[in-house]
Amino acid sequence: MADEPWWRGAVIYQIYPRSFFDSDGDGTGDLPGVTAKLDYVANLGVDGIWLSPFFRSPMKDFGYDVCDYCDVDPTLGTLADFDALLARAHELGLKVVIDQVYSHTSNEHPWFAESSRSADNAKADWYVWADAKPDGTPPNNWQSNFGGPAWTWHPRRRRYYLNNFLSEQPDLNFHNPEVREALLKVAAFWLDRGVDGFRLDVANYYFHDPKLRDNPPAPFTRTPHRTYLFQRHIHDKSQPENLDFVADLRRLTDGYPDKMMVGEIGDDDALARQREYTDGPDRLHTAYSFHLLETRHATPELFISALEAWRGAMGWPSWSLGNHDVPRFPTRFGGDDPPPARIDGLLAALFALRGTIFVYQGDELGLPQAHVPFEQMKDPYAMRAYVGDAGRDGARTPMPWSDTAPMAGFTTAKATWLPIDPAHPPLAPTVQARDPASHLALTRRLVALRRAHPALRIGEVEPLEAPTSVLALTRIAGDERVLCVINLGPEPAVFRHPALAGGAVLETGLRAVLVGDSLELPAFGAAYVLARPVAAIEQTDA
Repeated sequence: MADEPWWRGAVIYQIYPRSFFDSDGDGTGDLPGVTAKLDYVANLGVDGIWLSPFFRSPMKDFGYDVCDYCDVDPTLGTLADFDALLARAHELGLKVVIDQVYSHTSNEHPWFAESSRSADNAKADWYVWADAKPDGTPPNNWQSNFGGPAWTWHPRRRRYYLNNFLSEQPDLNFHNPEVREALLKVAAFWLDRGVDGFRLDVANYYFHDPKLRDNPPAPFTRTPHRTYLFQRHIHDKSQPENLDFVADLRRLTDGYPDKMMVGEIGDDDALARQREYTDGPDRLHTAYSFHLLETRHATPELFISALEAWRGAMGWPSWSLGNHDVPRFPTRFGGDDPPPARIDGLLAALFALRGTIFVYQGDELGLPQAHVPFEQMKDPYAMRAYVGDAGRDGARTPMPWSDTAPMAGFTTAKATWLPIDPAHPPLAPTVQARDPASHLALTRRLVALRRAHPALRIGEVEPLEAPTSVLALTRIAGDERVLCVINLGPEPAVFRHPALAGGAVLETGLRAVLVGDSLELPAFGAAYVLARPVAAIEQTDA
């Protein structure tokens, strides 16, 4: 594996700084807090971290509305704090990937303040402005991801501006070369500072159709829960020119040694778009979609369809079960009281996949979706789309570091920016570290296995025939073959394969019994089995 780029098959730990650890007692996590807990992250065995936005922002969308790309928000620290974090991470052997939000800015960004002032200033065309229709309605039918029209009227400019997300997040006009050049300078600023890569927020949203054509309706069998889903999004994102800017970013990034870019790709056919955006040396190093993140049904077909979509691809995929935008995976897949074994089985399935793995903070602890009362919610999208669930806020509550009441070791303050769910402190690292059968212990073993076995980290993958509830994959690199077998169902199952005979069950702590060429799996049980060398099996067959 020495010749492979560090990110290929790596495990990267996502940190949401506001909720990781509070170093100054104000109830909100910060960059010094991240630095203070990097030893914990390094002890997981992961290859690096992804930091969600920490840039200067009015926090209408908690950092995804940037008003200064090259400074740290005072609530989270300073540039000096970031430099210290970066240095400490590198001391521990951790790479640092930072979020870059290029599609849009805050409406408080100086660029937008100038652009909105008049139609003839130097930045008048830096954002997407359009005239109203004769009846005063928006220029087309495009819908915002967060609900309602994707256009906001600006009385001073007397025009609409495009906002694919909140109205406080106006979209930049990538058809203007000055905008593209300004963003490349932002990327160079952070590369020069020593970061190891970028996670590109909504990486296929940069360009829009300059003709502003209406999107066609989407087929659906039941009324969608948000207006965005009523349409096929063929004009408001994923335009051909988008890949040209990706190529510009790739040329810039490749000018620095050992850097990478991972893109967030959301689209009607997310897997195909994910593959397209990594399909060549002038595209993203890797990308992930919401294929595993938005579903609530963990079946073998879910994981196999993800892998099959990448068969024969030039690029490299990334996968995750959770992040800051979706309900936490134990609850999403397992309901309000998910069996611990189901959580373990899902983690085993994730780590069996071919690709780079992202683990969201707390997923290694099996944290369920937090309950956040409506009056304590902060996320504007979660409140706008409220149907009784905390939405994104339920995945963003503070990380529990101990089972000590009332703040679970997160802060010395009397209150936290989002409440701590009482179900979380009993799952804290200080508790799980004492239990060799804990989710935390399993995660550490799975990370270690990917480091130790090339087949698991970079090997090819082939699905195997298996009982209905069983996900069975062969991972192969050279002569090494590992069979990854996970029972995703609530009933015991038996998986048989000749490659199991004479194999060795790798130590994960998961429950399964190997007898000859049969693997006996309890409900949600799993095993990684190191089979006899491929050459030895072929010789026996001959």
